[in-house]
Amino acid sequence: MKKEPKRCPWPGTDPLYLAYHDEEWGVPVHDDKALFGKLILDGFQAGLSWIIILRKRDAFLKAFHGFDPARMAKYGDKDLLRLQNDAGIVRNKQKIAAARDSARAYLELVEKPGDFSRFLWQFVDGKPKINRWKTRGQVPAETAESSAMSKALVARGFRFVGPTICYAFMQAVGMVNDHLVDCHRHQAVYKKLKTG
Repeated sequence: MKKEPKRCPWPGTDPLYLAYHDEEWGVPVHDDKALFGKLILDGFQAGLSWIIILRKRDAFLKAFHGFDPARMAKYGDKDLLRLQNDAGIVRNKQKIAAARDSARAYLELVEKPGDFSRFLWQFVDGKPKINRWKTRGQVPAETAESSAMSKALVARGFRFVGPTICYAFMQAVGMVNDHLVDCHRHQAVYKKLKTG
């Protein structure tokens, strides 16, 4: 039987969570629409566990037209009601309206591809920050960088983007490598960064 690699403790033993930890979390993302979709999902996570959102991710993608900001920005009352009645997603009225508002803010922010990525990555000077945490308790819930990102996003009209949400987002999209040092992914993500 193959020995399981050492991992961060947060995914537990859930296969979906383990796959997310091993394949996605902490890997740098620079695609504008992928970053937008992840930011929206992190907003829906507020007050919930990420595994809840992860289990509903496909339903979110379908319900929100693949997180296409141009389509989401045009959502009217009928669309908002449709989403509030969709059992496949988190049916929070404020979060659903916030997703539409954030899509509108996104469209105002970007003029060409790469603008959103540059806007977000500026908070870590364009390159991932490699942390060397030994225990889960050392990992912060927010940082000065996530607070600055939150403030800038709110000023642009984004919603459900508080400092804690922004830090979870930064961890997920690889702006910071917060895999614990003894996790097999810490070194793997670091090596990938060095080799580009």
